[in-house]
Amino acid sequence: MIQARQDLLAALANAIAEVSPGTGVAAAFESPKQAAHGDLACTAALQLARPLKKNPREVAAALIDALDRQAAVQRWVAAMEIAGPGFVNLRLRDAARQAVVAEVLHGGDDFGRAAPNGLPVLVEFVSANPTGPLHTGHTRQACLGDAICNLLDWQGWRVTREFYYNDAGVQIGTLAASVQARLRGLKPGDAGWPEAAYNGDYIADVAADFAARKTVHADDREFTASGHTEDLEGIRQFAVAYLRHEQDLDLKALGVRFDHYYLESSLYTSGRVEDTVKRLVAAGKTYEDGGALWLRTTEYGDDKDRVMRKSDGSYTYFVPDVAYHLAKHERGFGKAINIQGGDHHGTIARVRAGVQAAGAGVPPGYPDYVLHKMVTVMKGGEEVKISKRAGSYVTLRDLVDWTGRDAVRFFMLSRKADTEFVFDVDLALKRNDENPVFYVQYAHARICSVIQQFVDKGGVLGVLHDADLTRLTAPSEAALMLKLAEFPAVLSGAAAELAPHDIAFYLRDVAGAFHSYYANERFLVDDAELARARIALLSATRQVLRNALAVLGVSAPQRMDREQPALETA
Repeated sequence: MIQARQDLLAALANAIAEVSPGTGVAAAFESPKQAAHGDLACTAALQLARPLKKNPREVAAALIDALDRQAAVQRWVAAMEIAGPGFVNLRLRDAARQAVVAEVLHGGDDFGRAAPNGLPVLVEFVSANPTGPLHTGHTRQACLGDAICNLLDWQGWRVTREFYYNDAGVQIGTLAASVQARLRGLKPGDAGWPEAAYNGDYIADVAADFAARKTVHADDREFTASGHTEDLEGIRQFAVAYLRHEQDLDLKALGVRFDHYYLESSLYTSGRVEDTVKRLVAAGKTYEDGGALWLRTTEYGDDKDRVMRKSDGSYTYFVPDVAYHLAKHERGFGKAINIQGGDHHGTIARVRAGVQAAGAGVPPGYPDYVLHKMVTVMKGGEEVKISKRAGSYVTLRDLVDWTGRDAVRFFMLSRKADTEFVFDVDLALKRNDENPVFYVQYAHARICSVIQQFVDKGGVLGVLHDADLTRLTAPSEAALMLKLAEFPAVLSGAAAELAPHDIAFYLRDVAGAFHSYYANERFLVDDAELARARIALLSATRQVLRNALAVLGVSAPQRMDREQPALETA
């Protein structure tokens, strides 16, 4: 079906060019929501009607006439019809739908994967300063970032995952002071406890290990404690390494990794911040007012100009961000994507303005941004706000401990990034169809069970590529095969829109189509050829489920047990 769809797209492009040369309307198909409307739908007639000054249904008739003369249409299409205001609906021949089974089995673990394009892309996400455990916002961001990286990898990009953080700012100073206060025997609420301190139990853990002169190893650093209470610089370095190690453990629990870590402090020590400011001044994009240095960000769409250097000589927070993004481009990343919380919305215009004003040849709109909203956690019907470990918020580790990696990742990716999200712990623990991740994973496990029964009865999986797929004619089979055939296009669209939630939606659709098939047909039938064809379709479905789950970083269990519904009592 993948080949059939490609052939039909080319045929549609030819038909559009014949009916209305030079209009620039792209050839595209949609998947009708109702099976009664056919297998593929085209809206080109609606788009062509206005420039042609014709009724859309008249244009649709002309398109059908042009399509009828295309060899691909004659090969793959059983019927075409005009629907509604001017939709063109196509009903495919059985062979077009059946072909997807062989295509999936041939592609295997790479089915849906595009050819490498050779282009590098840098995805920056999480980027949490090491001042405490990762919270639910970081959790959503970690899931989004990792899934987007997977999507881009499947589309042929050379992906680098980067974690950017500050190891020497005001927050880090507060962290060091908090640990030092613990070393002095103080605790939150005591006289002398710093007003701006971090109060979570983890601060006591850091202090205890520092006093014990332990060595901590993080992915990007290690440090051995001196044990001396007055060694504030040593406390700072140890605390940063300790909490970076804790972040590593959190992220590994979620199955998230990074290729590179970038320190904000390096932008100062390397001279990049100063060089960036000099470049902007030389470009004539700055001015002085009130003792401060301002950047003319309004020239690039910002609502007002922004202070770069305050009257006391210190830089505002967006200046190192500009330097950092110039460095990204200089490192060869023509495409860069930042995944950040919605509270960073105001930084987009000024960072892009600074990058453009520098005159470094960076394309407009660099970098791309995906902003996400925060997460509300519900448990037992009530909102959970406090974690003893963190002192004030629910942590990433809390969610993974309560529900498991798969539930956290699937739930966090089940909604658009810019929508509010409620993480229902009780729902995530259910082993029934109410739980979306269970619903999808159970489809995979159920297929594994049927295939194992087929093997136990003497069936041979190695010859499924020779199955007679023409036997797959049941309506539930047709619906399932159409859904499998959508996978490459769904991947491409999700990557283009940086929208991994599209994969979660698609998975639920595939699972739904399979569960319907399971309810309507038998697989281990006496007709050996029919049985083999249906097992081939199940194998293809299992493969697509596995591949799509892999994009989200969610496992594909081979065995799962359902909850038994509670018995009603009189």
